[in-house]
Amino acid sequence: MHTFVGFALLGHLVAHLAGASPVGAGKREGLGLPVDLPINLAPVTDAITNVLDPLLGSDPSSGLGPKPPGGHKRSPLELSKLPLPDLGLPLGGGKGEDKRSPLGLSLGPLIPLIPGVTEPLTENAIPLPILQLPTPPLESEPEPFAHHPNLKPKKIGYFWTGAGDNKHKDFLATTSLDDDTFGTIIDITDVPSSGNSPHHLGTTLDGQLLVGGGLLSLLKTQDTAYYFDVSDPYKPKFAHSNRGVLSSIVDEIRAKPDGGFFITYMGSAVGTSPGRLVETDPVGNIIHEWPEDVEGTLNILGEQFSPHGLSIDFEAGIALTSDFVVPLTILKPTLGIQRADTLRLWNIETRTIISTITIPDGQGIQDVKFIPGNKESAALATAVGLGQVWIIYPFRFDKSGKQGVAELLYDLGPAAKDSMAIYSDISDDGKLAYFTITLANHVAALDISDLNNVKRLDDPNEEQPIIGPHYVKISPDKKNVLVLGYFVQAGDISVLNTPADFKAHWLDINNDGSISFNRTIDFENIFTRTRGGARPHSVVIFDLTNPEDPKFY
Repeated sequence: MHTFVGFALLGHLVAHLAGASPVGAGKREGLGLPVDLPINLAPVTDAITNVLDPLLGSDPSSGLGPKPPGGHKRSPLELSKLPLPDLGLPLGGGKGEDKRSPLGLSLGPLIPLIPGVTEPLTENAIPLPILQLPTPPLESEPEPFAHHPNLKPKKIGYFWTGAGDNKHKDFLATTSLDDDTFGTIIDITDVPSSGNSPHHLGTTLDGQLLVGGGLLSLLKTQDTAYYFDVSDPYKPKFAHSNRGVLSSIVDEIRAKPDGGFFITYMGSAVGTSPGRLVETDPVGNIIHEWPEDVEGTLNILGEQFSPHGLSIDFEAGIALTSDFVVPLTILKPTLGIQRADTLRLWNIETRTIISTITIPDGQGIQDVKFIPGNKESAALATAVGLGQVWIIYPFRFDKSGKQGVAELLYDLGPAAKDSMAIYSDISDDGKLAYFTITLANHVAALDISDLNNVKRLDDPNEEQPIIGPHYVKISPDKKNVLVLGYFVQAGDISVLNTPADFKAHWLDINNDGSISFNRTIDFENIFTRTRGGARPHSVVIFDLTNPEDPKFY
């Protein structure tokens, strides 16, 4: 039954994208908006129709109605009108009587796990263009090294990790960051799928729930966000998973003060632009995919909206999202990765877009973060193609009267240009900023205590013992920086495969804010036998040193 529901929903989605026209090249009538589509969807809709039509309605128990006579193939619009079986799932979302909550969906695998039957299918699945066979994951061999029920470290790292072979289950690795037991894996929490390319991980403010996104989950038609109950910090439990209706490709995560998350979904439901800013309730159910107003929808349809970075100043009532790349364009065949030069400034109270801010020729604005304590609520943004750090002043106005101004703050040098990814973290006192430059194999440190006189604290010519650094996080006690040596390796189907060492690097923060490489956790070596290696992309750190004041970051 899940198979039929998944395909029927896909029919609804294609019709929504294509409007009333099966070629989808005219007006976007499916949205009720007279907006020209930037691309011809005919090849996509035709291909999907060819797959869906023989399946939908072929099973009398599916509830999807009889097939049309005479061998006529149904258009995406006709497919969208087929009745969906009642799964008891609350669909819809948002506010108002005409919407239901939660908005997100959660569906099982299109090919269910059948022990002794589906394993060969998973092991021998060949790479396909874009969409991949929705094979169930392989079970891993016992991993006794990953179970230490009596170990209770004060500092814990939760690493959101992909199986190296993309066939075994992706997982959350709960790991000690204490000095005496550093790198010891306490527990492994599997998710019921593989090949997600685990991406960013975030925590609620109370440290009870984690959410990890799947960058490439869409390619196997899987759920894209995975939630973990960490009420017992030493033994997390997989709670549930879901997916958006309008969006996919999960990226940055920020906790809401009242529970739940804001999450950037970089692509549409089929990996194109526009993406959405997704909002969840306290337990992780999707309740909105912003923007939902007409003006905001016109904004994201009018110019590439591929939100990757996300930062929120709840006191000032504003948020910034930064546009990176159109996800579909990293996959073969491609005419080249489509990068963006923009950020969106949001009114977080109304969840509406205030303005679009442009960094000229930015070539991918991957990250943005507000500077803690800055009187103007200024933020730092990374322009990847330029290899530069820009400062965003959200309450200043440009010469035309538009709110939001971007100015160059610091050029990271020749090695940083066209580095594919530049990610950052800023100390909670707003004085230090660290940047990972992926293709340069380098971590940069800046003293930003005086924004008129930024000082570089690292040697840009130093050969650091790291390959492919990306995710970076300052420890809650501000003594260390944790950097992961892995960005994206999408395999033969993609043009994006960056070098990596698949290690967690634990760096010391020196007295002047500079960094020294200390210890590592070699995930690739640890999981080679049981999962074909491991791909740790992100981490959340818990510091339980003071039980009266635990830190979750």
